[in-house]
Amino acid sequence: MPDLGNLLTAMVTPFDEDLQVDYDRTAQLAVRLVENGNEGLVVTGTTGESPTLSDEEKLELYRVVKDAVGDVTVIAGTGSNNHEHTVELSQKAAQTNVDGIMLVGPYYNKPSQEGFYQHFSRAAQAVDLPVIVYNVPSRTGKNITAETMIRLAEDVPNIVAVKEASGDITQISEICAGTPDDFIIYSGDDSMTLPLLAVGGVGVISVVAHLVAAEMLEMISAFHDWDTRRAWQIHHKLLPIFDAAFLPSGNPPCIKRALQICGFDCGGVRLPLVEASDKDTAKIRRACQDLGLA
Repeated sequence: MPDLGNLLTAMVTPFDEDLQVDYDRTAQLAVRLVENGNEGLVVTGTTGESPTLSDEEKLELYRVVKDAVGDVTVIAGTGSNNHEHTVELSQKAAQTNVDGIMLVGPYYNKPSQEGFYQHFSRAAQAVDLPVIVYNVPSRTGKNITAETMIRLAEDVPNIVAVKEASGDITQISEICAGTPDDFIIYSGDDSMTLPLLAVGGVGVISVVAHLVAAEMLEMISAFHDWDTRRAWQIHHKLLPIFDAAFLPSGNPPCIKRALQICGFDCGGVRLPLVEASDKDTAKIRRACQDLGLA
């Protein structure tokens, strides 16, 4: 089983003033994230605005990030609601030397559980890389059940992990209990990281680790070292920044605004997203200042 790390950040995609991908800034961000404690990076996930990026932009982002961070884990977000396109992009991503791929549940289609199983198993078998399945029903419109996830973990050798963002701790517990001991369960919600660790997960694919990677890693490490008091103290300390990253302006507008406030501007967002509102910006600024980030 590959060691993908316990703390990975779902990277934003930096844009220039014309909303073209800023590859130089992307490389700088990748290095910054690793230097601050991230053990891996997910490129062109939802936080990276994957729906608005072309395949050419995505493939160049994989190359740029991998070149920038070397041996650090880089995961390519190649999933979509088009099966054949998912397979094709995953195979092309594999040629950029990424360390794995992440496949989101097909959105809008709302497939049956058998549809999920067939889609993920066939896409995973098309590449010789570790695969992370991403369950985020609030965005896709359909939940991948624990039963389906356990089936995938048992049947498909290179499906090695799940990013669980259902918010359902019972479902997450069932996945932890029913999958092989070496199967990796990540939180897909920063605020759910500690609860997920408590039922058997290993870490998080994070948004706020753009800003507080050291604290997130310390919380995860403290829990794994049985220092639960320290873990929940950090969790409580970070609650305001968890909230600030997911205000009504959404993700990634909120985290891009936070990065700007903290002195590392990654540009705007592409439509249909718009930048964080003035009201949300004030809350984001306050949360960053309270943590000494700005």
